[in-house]
Amino acid sequence: MYDHIGLRVADLDASVRFYTATLAPLGFELCSRDDSGAGFGPKGAPALWLHRHTGKAVTGAHVAFRAKDHAAIEKFHAEGLKAGGRDNGGAGLRADYSPTYYAAFLIDPDGNNIEAVCT
Repeated sequence: MYDHIGLRVADLDASVRFYTATLAPLGFELCSRDDSGAGFGPKGAPALWLHRHTGKAVTGAHVAFRAKDHAAIEKFHAEGLKAGGRDNGGAGLRADYSPTYYAAFLIDPDGNNIEAVCT
């Protein structure tokens, strides 16, 4: 359904550190970087774009990344906490979503809800 997503970030360096750490366990990498932004995704195909933003903070986006297994989700959460993310729900089954919905949630440096999920 989606081709790409763009998020505005206040501190590009902090966001690049956070997303580099959290997306590596999911198989995504930093594909592009300059002074105004950065792109992450599968090698050579960035789909999450971070744009440096100096205006009023914009928060509250929810972005969910598909993970290949539970171990990748657990590493996503652990690495995200080490890289400055805030816990918004540790790795575990969310049976209220579906019987096989396994996910973890982090708040990124700009207040966005970032999720890794597999079903």
